[in-house]
Amino acid sequence: MKKIIFLAVFALLVLNLPLVRVLSISNRKNFSERIFSRSGADSGFVISYTHSVNKGRVHDFYLPASDGGLELFMTEFVSYGAGIPEPYDTCGAEFHCTDKGYVISGLNRRLPNLVMAVGVIAEHSIAFGKDAMEGMSFNEQNEFFLKDFFKAQTSLVFEIKGVSILNYLITKKIGGQK
Repeated sequence: MKKIIFLAVFALLVLNLPLVRVLSISNRKNFSERIFSRSGADSGFVISYTHSVNKGRVHDFYLPASDGGLELFMTEFVSYGAGIPEPYDTCGAEFHCTDKGYVISGLNRRLPNLVMAVGVIAEHSIAFGKDAMEGMSFNEQNEFFLKDFFKAQTSLVFEIKGVSILNYLITKKIGGQK
């Protein structure tokens, strides 16, 4: 009987240790509304949206940072508008013209997390990992629209974190690895 109790307690402890590294996307006001992505925590992700002024798609490329936060390392867009970074604002950033528009790489902006709201018109989406960032250009094959998971105008927090196996198993997952 003692062995069974010991094994049960041990199993509960293991199931509750934060052993799974994920990109967590949570409702900022209700953290029980969330989704996880392992590939987002491993390989990065792309947040895309329709710019409010020029109506072109913008793709912001993020990687997990060594300090546990996020790093915005590149943006791809079709036309300048409010909020698009200028390459001269960031030391080491490079501006490139492509057949799809413009790219600013080398942004290296570190964030502890990313906070944003699901747009009503912006069509915010997320794509994960190597499939999303192949060739340093956005790939729509693995794109998920945030309005399919959260109501419009919901404030979201994107962060890399360790979660328990139990929490991981019961939370909805998107983007590659399950």
